[in-house]
Amino acid sequence: MLGLALSGGGFRATLFHIGSLQRINEAGLLGRIDEFTSVSGGSIIAAQLGLRWPELVFGADGIAKNIHELIVEPLRLFCGRTIDVGVILGGIISPFRHPSDLLIGNHRKYLYGNSTLQDLPARTGGPRFTLYATSLQTGASVVFSHEYLSEYHLGRLPDPDIPLAVAVAASSAFPPPLCPVKLRVDPDAWSRGNISDLHGDSYLRENLWLADGGIYDNLGLERLNRLCDRILVSDAGAPFSVDRKVRLARFSQLARTKRTLDIMSEQVRALRTRDLIRQFVSGEKSGAYWGIGTVISDFPLEERGLVGALMADSEETRRIAAMRTRLNRFSAEEQEALINWGYAQADAALRARFDPSLAAPERLPYPDAQAHG
Repeated sequence: MLGLALSGGGFRATLFHIGSLQRINEAGLLGRIDEFTSVSGGSIIAAQLGLRWPELVFGADGIAKNIHELIVEPLRLFCGRTIDVGVILGGIISPFRHPSDLLIGNHRKYLYGNSTLQDLPARTGGPRFTLYATSLQTGASVVFSHEYLSEYHLGRLPDPDIPLAVAVAASSAFPPPLCPVKLRVDPDAWSRGNISDLHGDSYLRENLWLADGGIYDNLGLERLNRLCDRILVSDAGAPFSVDRKVRLARFSQLARTKRTLDIMSEQVRALRTRDLIRQFVSGEKSGAYWGIGTVISDFPLEERGLVGALMADSEETRRIAAMRTRLNRFSAEEQEALINWGYAQADAALRARFDPSLAAPERLPYPDAQAHG
């Protein structure tokens, strides 16, 4: 089985993954993927792809001809809006609405409408899409899919009719301002799983307090590691940077909290990435990993007699990798730079690590794009 993991990272991740998906599609691989997993900003694009999957028109070459109209254009419009500031301020102004409620409303208004998890492809009608969130109550990963909602302490809730906007909001509810997303479900609809040590707690089965899936696993690899022998990973998590002004954080509880979360997230991501690369090297799995901070010259393309990468490492690509982790407006120039970088990284990784027979593309999606910020 072939799986693709789409990491978190706000709109930066959504845009980087657009580039990755465009290259995967042009390689004829999109329709061959069995499992999509996603976190946070990756879930924004995964949900759109899953919702529109039945409408994609695949040619004899395996390339979806209308991916731009169904996926790229709506997501670029969405990433051209500032979402986070409005929902946070709205939650502060109104004592009756939490920012997460407004976040759900934005997802519903601009992308997913009234669709639910049942509108994602069924097991027999296309690939499986799994969106991850994190339980603030148990600390465990929470899985949203067409087939079930699951949390291993509680069990499984089959055929969930949960709005797609809620699932994506939960997956991208970055702490502390955007979480929790409070989800109420039928406590009697759960079935026990292999562990389910908290299944007997009816309050936990009825009331789920959820936050960004990246708190638990910013790559969303758990399911793919278990089921897939071939794994592709598009990682748009920001490269960890040295903070020479950390002394100033003593004046801001929010800054201290954010820095602490960044360190914890980086360690979890590093451990999962190292384990995945170990599996690639040992032959346990095959596949390719590319990240927004990957040194693209490390992919041995020319050494293997292949056409070189579409972009070169530069101060410009380092600026692209360092773009903000926000749900705010990305300019057209920023969007095109991120999409180009995702496309170039995916291309280099796929040809160097996954399938050297793939033809090299002639151009980037936006050849004239420059990054600013």
